[in-house]
Amino acid sequence: MKLQVPFVQLPLRYDAAHLLEEVERLGEEVWRPHPQGYAGNSALPLIAVDGDPSSDSISGPMRPTPHLDACPYLRQVLASMGAVWGRSRLMRLSGHAEVPAHSDLAYYWRERVRVHVPILTQPTVRFICGEGEVNMAAGECWIFDTWRTHRVINAAQSQRIHLVADTVGGERFWELASGGRVAGRAAPGWHAPTIAPDPGANPELIYESVNLPSVMSPWELRDHLNFLIAESQPHPQLSLVQQESARLCATWLGLWAQSGSDRDGWPAYRAALDRFAHAMKQQGQAIVLRNGSPFLTALAPMILRSALDDRTKADSSVAPGTDPDAGARADAPSSSVALRSAVAERTQSASIADPRFDRPVFIVSPPRSGSTLLFETLARAPALYTVGGESHGRLEGMPELHPAARGFESNRLGVDEATPAVIAELRSRFDEVLRDRDGSSAPPGHRLRMLEKTPKNALRIPFLRKVFPDARFIYLYREPREVLSSMIEAWSSGRFRTYPNLPDWGQPAWSLALVPGWRELRGKPLPEIVARQWEATTRILLDDLAEVPADRVHRVRYDAFLAAPQSVIQGLCSELGLDWDTLLKAALPHSVHTLSAPSAGKWRRHEHEIEAILPLIAGTAERAEAASRTG
Repeated sequence: MKLQVPFVQLPLRYDAAHLLEEVERLGEEVWRPHPQGYAGNSALPLIAVDGDPSSDSISGPMRPTPHLDACPYLRQVLASMGAVWGRSRLMRLSGHAEVPAHSDLAYYWRERVRVHVPILTQPTVRFICGEGEVNMAAGECWIFDTWRTHRVINAAQSQRIHLVADTVGGERFWELASGGRVAGRAAPGWHAPTIAPDPGANPELIYESVNLPSVMSPWELRDHLNFLIAESQPHPQLSLVQQESARLCATWLGLWAQSGSDRDGWPAYRAALDRFAHAMKQQGQAIVLRNGSPFLTALAPMILRSALDDRTKADSSVAPGTDPDAGARADAPSSSVALRSAVAERTQSASIADPRFDRPVFIVSPPRSGSTLLFETLARAPALYTVGGESHGRLEGMPELHPAARGFESNRLGVDEATPAVIAELRSRFDEVLRDRDGSSAPPGHRLRMLEKTPKNALRIPFLRKVFPDARFIYLYREPREVLSSMIEAWSSGRFRTYPNLPDWGQPAWSLALVPGWRELRGKPLPEIVARQWEATTRILLDDLAEVPADRVHRVRYDAFLAAPQSVIQGLCSELGLDWDTLLKAALPHSVHTLSAPSAGKWRRHEHEIEAILPLIAGTAERAEAASRTG
């Protein structure tokens, strides 16, 4: 929810020590990796769809999980705020980890406020929202503007645990909010009374039962569109967006008068929404919101995927909704359990291709090779479906695929890990969130082309081939000196910590892919660590690609891609059997993971360190260069 200020502290205080006792009694095994796979982040579900602690969905009746039932004081805390509760969790941030900067753009978050009650924290934890920054002390109660770009940095060794609860509010809640203290402003006489634990109290809570309409009312549709337009930065195309939005609202009102939310009207609603989506693709591409997000990135989850929920209710094999943590990705519906069961029934053998996936495409390369830029560019192809970014949470969100399940040996996954149950689950997890370039999910019965890019997948090719037997692989080659320089920057920045509490490792916190043999690198200088990391990843990648049929391996050289992006992408699409209808600029925009502006010879800022470690990778580097030209 957009607030007038970044942070508001509610006039409530709680016994953080008592809350921590309850949390610790739940045990370590109930914690789950963060749904988006953020390094050093984990979650413990308290309120979820149907009370299912394995669900991260935001569509369906919210009910308490067994974990909340086991914590009476946590229930008292929630009851004291007088709110209707949606999805709520305990969120844990390990030492020297962070929640990456993002804005919550999903439909679910348009009218919901997020409450934070710190349970375990320290003064060095920084919560940054827009232009504001606070340290939330243990036991305090805060809300913040989720529409602004926000992030959390835990600069200490100790972990941080917050109660994070989402709500549309309630009469008492908004009375409390109106008496809140704005961070950074003086509030003489302001007081936050402590709500002490009551051993005999077990209050009833009020939960959401309705959170995603079958058909958005014309009044709600108009409100959301007006909000996005008002939040847009000035642009010449904005007047055209306003005209198309007014046209959609008028059409929607007529359809509503005729059919309301009745199923018979859904095809007409869908046709109107698809026309609007096509117009927005043409007119809204360059518009940016005041919070820095692209207009279309917010429009897709707030309107295009939420105004009409026809695909899930008409065919449960396709999931609607959005992932609130990613802002613009789809989230699993409450029907996901049934979906996974159906997938499992038809997945009797790991060698049988799934009828939903048609020749999925995986970009594989060592980390920092430019795969994000290639992915963001190729994702513009009209027939491709993506999760919107990297898929750490899709894979490592399954406990059996997290490296912890194998003693943190590495990110390597082989055919043995691809059991029939895992195959069915993983296909389902991708199916639930895949969207095309316009933000639309695939129609029922449609075989979709998936594009995926996660650097750790360079170590998972045998596993991926078993999960998706007709997969295609794009090997992206970048000159090793450039990659090593970028890897050194990534490790040094602290932004790419994948396993900040890696057992038996120490400092600096482990970043990027976890390669086999990493324990042998303890105490080594950073340049040697990244050299060994690149060499192991590249060697394994090339060994595995050698086992893939030649017609399923495609090659792109990063230097050629930058020099002639239109030619390279058109040629790649031709090889993959894809259409391409976009004219690319000669100079591509920076990717979302760019640390510093690219420039010729940028790697030379680390030239001395890199030249010293080149002998460590010489053989594999020569092999990689040769492989990039084979075809």
